[in-house]
Amino acid sequence: MLSLNQLILASQSAYRAGLLRGAGISFSALPAYIDEGAVKRAAIVSGQSVQATAMQLARLKAAKIAADHPTALVIGGDQILVCGEDWFDKPADLTEARSHLRRLRGRTHRLVTATICLQGDKEMWQHVEEPALTMRDFSDGFLEAYLVAEGDHATTTVGGYRLEDQGIQLFDKITGDHSAIVGLPLLPLLNFLRSIEFLKG
Repeated sequence: MLSLNQLILASQSAYRAGLLRGAGISFSALPAYIDEGAVKRAAIVSGQSVQATAMQLARLKAAKIAADHPTALVIGGDQILVCGEDWFDKPADLTEARSHLRRLRGRTHRLVTATICLQGDKEMWQHVEEPALTMRDFSDGFLEAYLVAEGDHATTTVGGYRLEDQGIQLFDKITGDHSAIVGLPLLPLLNFLRSIEFLKG
């Protein structure tokens, strides 16, 4: 059994950390820097599935932190936005955010969200969810007003939107758990933590 102060989130995501914090979980957060672009490019060339790639990235992040903290339970996560055959990254600037939103407009995309827990080099648990989000066919005028309102926030998330803010106005329909959309499927994770008696009750 592990004590609560041995839970580490291998991420610098304020959204993932906020979910754990909101659930009353005690944890530390340590960023795990890996070359995500190189991993994705190699995956696309080799024909690897988006699900396997998201899990590979989550595992690499967790493993990097677990190597230095072998007795801790380390959570790694990654999320890839897929629309049709295209994989999206965070937009580099507002111009790219505008381009991404135009490509997603009027279409349904998936957020392939992978989560893994490692203790040392031992895989304890893994989980993949794929929330589906359908953007409405908003006007160019609305898009420009949205980007002005969001400013640089539009470059902080894949897809160029934050559902907890004005980004919700971009959508017609959302299917899937909110925590998975944010990047950390909280209910399955909490169930796992209870199953190993990391959490009580």
